Amino acid sequence: MPNETTIVFGVPVPSADPVFIAVVRFHILVGIVCVVAGASAMFSTKGRGRHSTLGTVYFWCLAVVVGTAMGLSLVRWAHNYHLFILGTLSLVAATVARTALRQRWRSWIRLHITGMGSSYILMLTAFYVDNGKNLPLWRELPQSAFWLLPAGLGMPILIRALLKHPLARRERFEKTS
Repeated sequence: MPNETTIVFGVPVPSADPVFIAVVRFHILVGIVCVVAGASAMFSTKGRGRHSTLGTVYFWCLAVVVGTAMGLSLVRWAHNYHLFILGTLSLVAATVARTALRQRWRSWIRLHITGMGSSYILMLTAFYVDNGKNLPLWRELPQSAFWLLPAGLGMPILIRALLKHPLARRERFEKTS
């Protein structure tokens, strides 16, 4: 029946198909790991070790989340194409950030910070656009808030990181010298 809804981890899912629900459950669990790994990488000491390990976990979990989101979006394209776009942009930003770091492109640190920060913001935007209407406090906000608040909160943090990170600062000052 096309109008059936299943509750998965407290989130209403517009399907009763067992395969679709299994993919949604997996998507949610990997998404949680992705959010925690990304935040932990952001707030850990930069460099090899914890930061790079958590960053790698974030990247590969994001790839899985985007892959499952793409599959779920294709099944319900008319309702979810925007999630496909947000997920794709998030993974592209993370891939550029990771490649800039690994290949040490010119301005690699700024590209890495900007790409990973943008990736995280886009991932959270997709989550809130899709689920904000079901979350306490968020459900009281207008739909536009689900699109704007992640960037509104994340961009100042991203800009601060670009201005304060020692390697980004050194790179900025070397360009002006």
